[in-house]
Amino acid sequence: MAATKKDPVLVVLQLSGGNDYLNSVIPYNNPLYRDNRPAVGIPDDQILHLDNNYGFHPSMAPLKKIWDEGKLAIMHGVGYANSPRSHFRSMDIWHTCEPDKVGTEGWLGRVAREFDPKKENVVTVVSFGPSLFRALSVPGVPVACVAGPLEKYGFLPTIQEQAQRAKVLDRFARMYTPMVGRSGVMEFLGTTGLDSLAGADILKVAPQKYASTVKYPDTPIARKLRGISQVHLADLGSRIFYCDHGSFDTHASQNPGHGNLWRDVTEGLDSFMTDLRQHDHADNVIVLLFSEFGRRVHDNGSGTDHGAAGPVFVLGEQVKGGHYGEYPSLKAEDLVQGDLNPNMDFRGVYSTILERWLKLDAKPIVGGTFEQPAFLN
Repeated sequence: MAATKKDPVLVVLQLSGGNDYLNSVIPYNNPLYRDNRPAVGIPDDQILHLDNNYGFHPSMAPLKKIWDEGKLAIMHGVGYANSPRSHFRSMDIWHTCEPDKVGTEGWLGRVAREFDPKKENVVTVVSFGPSLFRALSVPGVPVACVAGPLEKYGFLPTIQEQAQRAKVLDRFARMYTPMVGRSGVMEFLGTTGLDSLAGADILKVAPQKYASTVKYPDTPIARKLRGISQVHLADLGSRIFYCDHGSFDTHASQNPGHGNLWRDVTEGLDSFMTDLRQHDHADNVIVLLFSEFGRRVHDNGSGTDHGAAGPVFVLGEQVKGGHYGEYPSLKAEDLVQGDLNPNMDFRGVYSTILERWLKLDAKPIVGGTFEQPAFLN
């Protein structure tokens, strides 16, 4: 079913590659931070203080502004037990909520199935990125995947003559239709093709309806967020948006690379939230930022290696800003293979969003019951 204007909307921004916890939310008063970061530590006079214990990387100034407004929640020590420290496996766990086996369904795909079991709206989920994110993937659940600018999204957009384009699209539709009802791969290709044709037809109106005075930065993530704003402001009933930025895999040359990544993300988010507020479309949106893992406590002389626990950020008008959970201990005896030990299960963060924001039963989606941080009003 199509959503109404004020149905709750979730935007996920994936920080791909493993964001460095210690240089994002900096425990600047802890001497162990300096001991472990001789090469990549942030100078004291550059840290953006949040309070008497923690501060942001200097490139995160736009996020600091949201913190000062009381609309940014920081979840500490997020992860799961026995982190494999593999990008692919760890991201798969975050996407499917299956830490003990290889999952077959994405958690947000399950959400979409709950929202629209009859596939009445093929743009309930819209993804901005080069491929389908595993978190969105469930057989039979349509996802509109936008790989470039929304203005160029669709089938055969370079064919301008309408009669010719209609003729070609009709051929595509007739090609896909016989596949529906058959088994396995052919069924999947058929339904995916027809859903894609329908989704392209719907989404093409979003740029036409969009008008804004907000100037977004000319960066990949800002372009994705602008696309999300276009679709959201068009009131097409989309409930879940997904995008990514990276790579945060800062094994070498972490400074200034890590800061540049955060600058792009936070400046893009600042434009995005300003755009929504100016159009009175911010009240029903929250943004979730996560990465597949944090990074090693001690730097390697140029960067940081794969770690375990990391932070999760949630921002929005209905977010109860503040710190949630405890920053894991930096003491050597408390580390796990040199990494921060997770003390908050990521499925608990998801559960808060599912139950308190999206009004769904979290247990069948995340696969259990987990403590829920209370970061939503």
